[in-house]
Amino acid sequence: MVGSDTLTLETASYKNAHGDTFNVSMYKYYISNIVLTKEDGTTFTDTNGYYLVDAEKPLSREIKINNIASGSYTKIQFLVGVDSIRNVSGAQTGALDPFYGMFWDWNSGYIMAKLEGTSPQSPNVSKQFVYHIGGFNGPDNVLKTVELSFPNKAVVVSSSHTVIQINSDILEWFKTPSTVSIFNFPGAMNGGKPARTLSDNYADMFTVQSVTTTIE
Repeated sequence: MVGSDTLTLETASYKNAHGDTFNVSMYKYYISNIVLTKEDGTTFTDTNGYYLVDAEKPLSREIKINNIASGSYTKIQFLVGVDSIRNVSGAQTGALDPFYGMFWDWNSGYIMAKLEGTSPQSPNVSKQFVYHIGGFNGPDNVLKTVELSFPNKAVVVSSSHTVIQINSDILEWFKTPSTVSIFNFPGAMNGGKPARTLSDNYADMFTVQSVTTTIE
């Protein structure tokens, strides 16, 4: 999403908190370490689950988790990015394959999230802005743990199918706690403070829209 609008790549124009006009050509991020919490406080962990959400690929926006323990779940927790263990294990396979363009060969680590587009406010000749967010160690750590409560219980029983719809809002990249001006901040590709600023902003970009359960 971009505010209340569904994201349309390339053609749609949006306005951020600073008042900059922009469009989006690329939007990708990793989701991992998913934990579901029951109403009694016990948890189910999706071990070894690393998912690359890509706005250009609708199927990537549907994360499927099987064999969840029965119970009534009230919240979800996940990591935006790739944890430190996988970052120091070199290039890998599946969603972590460097083929997807989310691995820095020169920096031996994964890009947690990417946002690219154009804006008339960009100082670049091409009018591009490019945000590649990476870093997992010490003061450069941009990993964000997100915890979201459900508006109603997610009931998991034998032969049930539960859908949790979660939206991510691109406008949050540009605001709270820092308002980002594309003119002053057209790129972030080397980790450090620029990446931390953007990751601090997008840490609250997720909201649960609905939880529905179908008994098959």
